[in-house]
Amino acid sequence: MSSTIKTVSASFLIICSVLLCPVHGQPKSAGWKAGVAKVAITPEQNMWMAGFASRTRPSDGKLHDLWAKALALEDADGKKSVLVTLDLLGLPKKLSDDIRAGVKNKYGVAREDIILNSSHTHSGPVLAESLSDIYPLDDAERKRISGYSDKLVQNIVAVVGDAIKKLQPAQLSARNGVTRFQVNRRNNDAAILERLTELQGPNDFAVPVIRVNDQAGKLLAIAFGYACHPTVLDSYKWSGDYPGFAQIELEKMYPGATALFFQGAGADQNPLPRHTVPLALQYGKTLAAAVERILSEDMKVLSPKISSAYNEIDLPFTAAPTKEELTKYLATASGFQKRWAERMIEKVNKGEAFPKSYPFPLQVWKLGDQPIMTLGGELVVQYSIELKKVFGQDIFVMGYSNDVMTYIPSATILREGGYEGEVAAIVYGLPSTWTSEVETSIVNGMVKLAEQAGVPKPESRLFKK
Repeated sequence: MSSTIKTVSASFLIICSVLLCPVHGQPKSAGWKAGVAKVAITPEQNMWMAGFASRTRPSDGKLHDLWAKALALEDADGKKSVLVTLDLLGLPKKLSDDIRAGVKNKYGVAREDIILNSSHTHSGPVLAESLSDIYPLDDAERKRISGYSDKLVQNIVAVVGDAIKKLQPAQLSARNGVTRFQVNRRNNDAAILERLTELQGPNDFAVPVIRVNDQAGKLLAIAFGYACHPTVLDSYKWSGDYPGFAQIELEKMYPGATALFFQGAGADQNPLPRHTVPLALQYGKTLAAAVERILSEDMKVLSPKISSAYNEIDLPFTAAPTKEELTKYLATASGFQKRWAERMIEKVNKGEAFPKSYPFPLQVWKLGDQPIMTLGGELVVQYSIELKKVFGQDIFVMGYSNDVMTYIPSATILREGGYEGEVAAIVYGLPSTWTSEVETSIVNGMVKLAEQAGVPKPESRLFKK
């Protein structure tokens, strides 16, 4: 071997050793890892269904299964996060706390790195410690609900573990799409919808999509969202409503991939018209088509870095009603409103103090440079609009995350009242409504949290050349 060849060979070996050797004892990371798993959570027996107070009896079958799905992510530094999507109306605080504690204890994933998002289907089961006044439940029904809820917690913790076990090298990309079947229900009369030539009210038609490919380029998972109530169906059969059909459609389009739906700020948005299975299927296929289009186009590749932040802010209630006010209300109330008033009076008689505020969950993720903002409760669309004014149109906004305690109205809706601004507090069993500063407190809280997670505010382009 000539001296020149020996020199080149030695140089090559040195370069390889520099590139491939461990740095400070750690091997060079390949980037993202991802794992996905799912478990059916369809009740094994007929139970009361959550969402419509007009239902008069438990379920009597299913259109398709309900699912809990988990997407586990690990960045280049080994930090893990998990997105869990659920075909449920919404997790109450206790179940959510139990699930997140179980995941933390078993798998070491911190609370700020766990998102529990419910699709808000109105064709899923009633859960323990939620909607306690809506349905005329006897002891046997309460026992069934409690048993299902306990098993649900176990199933969700287990499916997170399954997703973590399946972590493998992956690539992540993201982009917003669009579809337009949501209708602002406060500003448009559904009864005369066919005569309306122009729809009114605020909307957010975005379809946020996260694509997860394995190292060979095969599609592993599709996480996608929309901001619209899953209230197409009001029958007595279990289903995920239009989000359930959208997930089924996408998994048919992409065999071997798991589709996960997350609900946005859709509390005041309805799919209209509604009330038939073909319409639910149509909206599901429409949403799936919007996702398919995004998957077929260039998407923003996300660098393998996770930043996260979580906080619970105290949202104050207005003054709780007095016993005299409750007694007067009870005289004319019926159904769930009567049961609520009776329970409130019982609390007063026992000397129990009503809470003055509620610990409202806020959360921010930053996957690469993709911000994801999650908020609890039934979030109206104005919050998505306001957050996008601050952080830009490319952010993803999720409502119904980590704790669904009631509606989260805007300041405008609180002034106007109606179901979202007033009645919903009774539906969820709360002692009173929110105070007028709720919107300002939440938006300011999200701005502070986003700063902790390293989410930048887009600079103004005004006057820039």
